[in-house]
Amino acid sequence: MRAISRRRALLLGGLGAAATVAGGAGLWWTATSRFSPEAGGGFAEPEELRSTDGQLNVRLEASPVSVPLGGLQASILGYNGSVPGPTLRVRGGDTLQIELVNNLGVPTNLHVHGLHVSPQGNGDNVFVMVPPGQSFSYKHRLPADHPSGTYWYHPHHHGMVADQVSAGLFGAIIVEEEDAPAVSRERILVVSDITLDGSGALAEATPMDRMLGREGRLVLVNGHSNPELSARPGERERWRIVNTCVARYLRLRLDGQQWELLGIDLARFPTPQTVDEVLLAPGNRADVLVTAGTGVSALRSGYYNRGSMAGMMGRASRGPDGTGDLVLATFSVSGAPATTPPAAPPPARPAPEDLRNAVVAARRQLTLSTGTGMGMGMGMMGFTINGRTFDPDRTDTVVAAGTVEEWTLLNPSSMDHPFHLHVWPMQVIEEAGTAPDALTWLDVVNIPANGQVKVRVRFTGFTGRSVYHCHILDHEDQGMMGVIEVR
Repeated sequence: MRAISRRRALLLGGLGAAATVAGGAGLWWTATSRFSPEAGGGFAEPEELRSTDGQLNVRLEASPVSVPLGGLQASILGYNGSVPGPTLRVRGGDTLQIELVNNLGVPTNLHVHGLHVSPQGNGDNVFVMVPPGQSFSYKHRLPADHPSGTYWYHPHHHGMVADQVSAGLFGAIIVEEEDAPAVSRERILVVSDITLDGSGALAEATPMDRMLGREGRLVLVNGHSNPELSARPGERERWRIVNTCVARYLRLRLDGQQWELLGIDLARFPTPQTVDEVLLAPGNRADVLVTAGTGVSALRSGYYNRGSMAGMMGRASRGPDGTGDLVLATFSVSGAPATTPPAAPPPARPAPEDLRNAVVAARRQLTLSTGTGMGMGMGMMGFTINGRTFDPDRTDTVVAAGTVEEWTLLNPSSMDHPFHLHVWPMQVIEEAGTAPDALTWLDVVNIPANGQVKVRVRFTGFTGRSVYHCHILDHEDQGMMGVIEVR
């Protein structure tokens, strides 16, 4: 029998996944997979679970799964037997309760990425650890005015995040709005990447992968390689695109089709913006409108140079062959013309808050650095924020509840670092010395190599301890994360 590492064996070892389905308010849902990840074929989406009467109760089982992938029977991980896990649809004011069952051979937990919910107790608490064979009940109460948009969930147990996400543990969350644009259909496109060995098992990440941030050789949309999406001319679709990749940047374009950007991460723009391409750092999401024109188009991710480290070869997000574009999906438009739905109206909700004129209680600098350091060993790299690696028992930043702070995010290293703050969204007020043209609210802000970005944050709604970190998840696992306490 081929030997595998203890780390990977523990990751895949478990109890198996039982799948049961129940319906109605107050009942637990465990979704079964409606598809298997495989190359080509028609487009398919994960199971969707919707809140009823202000409540969504979900049972998520993290377990090993065996699925056809890239011509092999792959041994990976999934929630409730599927990759991605079920899509969770809620509204502002709802309560989302998730029972996480750990059928893995190692600890895990769950982070609801981008949601403005409490980090305390059984909320979005990344300090919780769920041992193998045990479960934990998370409870998230969304504020009534929670921003609508596309979010996602994934494990966040420090030291194992990149391994578990790259293996298949992720899923989308939708916070629905009252003023949704009129469309012919809505699609969820969850983009991930993975590397398998010759037998279909998860390939072990190399030390170079962990230092630069791994990029899988198979890039998938909803667990499929290059699925085909079909539409009729004139139809307008809404695509919610989630970048769940550990380190891959997605430089998206859809040539030959009318493409309008509704928003990135949590906010919708006042009016849709016609764009040629959209750049998503790891963890970002895009909400776009596609008005179908006759013909066949490819949803592509183009080359993006995200930098390198001193003495190492560069790392750029590109196709599996190392060059050129990567085709994520094929969009085929044919048949009788359809009536195009009316143009998307401006959002009926109040305009997002603009913190550029707010009273600033404190200004801070956070420096995301890479390099060798004491005690790291020959050739080992350090990943730090303000010179320190992550320590869950240490609080790095203390903020007064209800105040606005301005943070200058500095990146003196030679590769990009996408910065993610849990719970509280960030308004970008300056990039490379220039103010953005429009209000820009994000929960993942890319800091270019040798660059800086200024953001402002209103620490309102919740108190407690949470974290901020680089969303190249290998860098987070190796220490590029800090603890924040709002009190």
